[in-house]
Amino acid sequence: MGLIWDIRKRSITSSDSNFVRSNFLGRKEFIQRLRLDATLDVHEGSVNSLCWNDTGEYILSGSDDGNLVITNPHSQIVKTVVKSRHCSSVHSARFMPQTGDHVVVSAAADGKIFYTNITKGPSTATQYQYHCHNGDAYKILTVPNDPHSFLSCGEDGTIRWFDVRISPSCWQSNCKQDVLIDCRRTVTSMAISPLDPFYLAAGCSDSSVRIYDRRMLGTIASGCHSGSGAAGMCVRFVPPHLVNKPCRVTSLSYSADGREVLASYASDYLYLFDPRDDTARQLKGPAQDLKSEPRQPPVKRLRLRGDWSDTGPLARPESERERLGESRSEVSLLQRISDMMSRWFEEASEAQSSRMRSQTQPTASQVEGDSPRPVPAGSDPPWGDSERGSPAEPAPAVRQASSAGPGGARSMPAGPVLSLHYSTQGTTASTIQLDWSGVPSQTQSSGSGGTGRSSALSQADGDRREDESAPAQPRPAWGDGFNLRGTAIGERVLRRSAAARIQEIFRRRKERRELEESEARRVAKPSVQMVYKGHRNSRTTTKEACFWGERFVLSGSDCGHIFIWDRRSGEHVMLLEADNHVVNCLQPHPYEPLLATSGIDYNIKIWSPTEEFPVFDRKLAQEVICRNELMLEETRNTITVPASFMLRMLASLNHSFRLDQTEVDRSEGSGAENEDDQ
Repeated sequence: MGLIWDIRKRSITSSDSNFVRSNFLGRKEFIQRLRLDATLDVHEGSVNSLCWNDTGEYILSGSDDGNLVITNPHSQIVKTVVKSRHCSSVHSARFMPQTGDHVVVSAAADGKIFYTNITKGPSTATQYQYHCHNGDAYKILTVPNDPHSFLSCGEDGTIRWFDVRISPSCWQSNCKQDVLIDCRRTVTSMAISPLDPFYLAAGCSDSSVRIYDRRMLGTIASGCHSGSGAAGMCVRFVPPHLVNKPCRVTSLSYSADGREVLASYASDYLYLFDPRDDTARQLKGPAQDLKSEPRQPPVKRLRLRGDWSDTGPLARPESERERLGESRSEVSLLQRISDMMSRWFEEASEAQSSRMRSQTQPTASQVEGDSPRPVPAGSDPPWGDSERGSPAEPAPAVRQASSAGPGGARSMPAGPVLSLHYSTQGTTASTIQLDWSGVPSQTQSSGSGGTGRSSALSQADGDRREDESAPAQPRPAWGDGFNLRGTAIGERVLRRSAAARIQEIFRRRKERRELEESEARRVAKPSVQMVYKGHRNSRTTTKEACFWGERFVLSGSDCGHIFIWDRRSGEHVMLLEADNHVVNCLQPHPYEPLLATSGIDYNIKIWSPTEEFPVFDRKLAQEVICRNELMLEETRNTITVPASFMLRMLASLNHSFRLDQTEVDRSEGSGAENEDDQ
């Protein structure tokens, strides 16, 4: 750290306080001399959040272990460890301004927000608690020079403004008192303009970046509520190829002068745009985009949660592994299980498609509307025409098709019934619903089919959420029948499905009206100024990208590297290996030429320009970029599933195979009896 302290002294004696940043951060040689300077092992889980204090003396970190840690990275001494009351991973943590670094605010996957005074004892440390978000709380933003209020966003699609003087704690879930903006789409990232803090940028799961003027907004608690917040929208940015496609915005960052915004998209790239620009207005407007729902490609494969085999510096695309002849012993156990599940799912999808092709005529029960045919993989979304359908009709996950025979109803052979449900609500890009049809009992009437239990799994976040269609209930015995109707679980599934369908219809109608109003107000639509490619952002919901100085752009990656581009040309200028799996957080020091990073590894890394000569392996960088492009395409439609799904899938397969064997035995027995009669 000798070079850093020498630069620090020179900056203190310099007449220009920005001398160091302008003369070092603006040079490519400075960036190419970066080297790992220190490793802070202060957590026992993945580090999801980093934040420097105003002076740059301390860094606040939040982790999967639920702890908040304040560390001096220069001396590598831990100042404070706050054992928060969060029940899950901490997504975001910030120092409150003008509090002497004594108050921190944190948000977690449990949807709770804690306002904590670290100077008090452990029993009274958490002063205020806010349980208002329904689902994950992703981001905390503080307002410059305001020690009393802060902003949050979450899975429920709301941006909330909390003022501790007005609302000292709130224990009510889905509370409306502090809602500043209801985006009706999950908000996964936010940023405030450094020069005009009234401008708030929000990244939504419909691929849009929306910028609001907070002076036109208010909350019920503050007494100046202005509706959903649509009246305050002044800019709406969407990359042209993502129009009408759901894609999460994992990070937003304003430039130092507030004139440009950097947006990082999941399973895509980084985009730079000017909020003052309005050259994209000739493109099709968002109100027209809503007339047709997105059509997503079918899911290619499943991935078991905890399988990080496709991340890190050693990860290789499947084509390269096959070409190099990778032995089976070199593949991890989790990767083998993921590959096995993908093959099963693909075979089940193909079998279902074959059954659907063989059904050239609808059955009587289907004509009457009692048992619609199941939706094949890759078909249109089940709710794509929900506004034209009856909102009161329940929409069960999957219903079994049946074929009538001369002797009454005969169920289709036992096997998987798959449905792919694509939604733009929340961070969910797609949902797998997997049912296993069983043989109906003899008391079932003609045309009715037994439907097995379903497991609905969603791609949220990459790897943080599991969305199941039914709540946890005691599992029925396999011999008890598999019809969802008439059972407690089944009725709850159908009621919740119908309620979700109705909510989706009203949400889309309200959103259409608001976007039509924004069209009338001529909300600015910027065009893309620059695209930064080469990294891979598909596994986590907290992947950050930011500016460093006036010339460079940084981003983490699933390949375990830090990517640094020239801001104006988009040229790669540096590549740093910074994690064994994924680099999520990047936080440049507010004054000194230091960079703090974290990811899946259980530590924080500090980088400084202490290499003797500039070092940049352009050949290695090109190899990593090519691999990332291939792996990004391979995993673009991969869904991460929990271990519980694997267990249910195995149990269902076992049950299905036993039913098939029973049918075979019956057929063989009938054939033998016929031969004996002859």
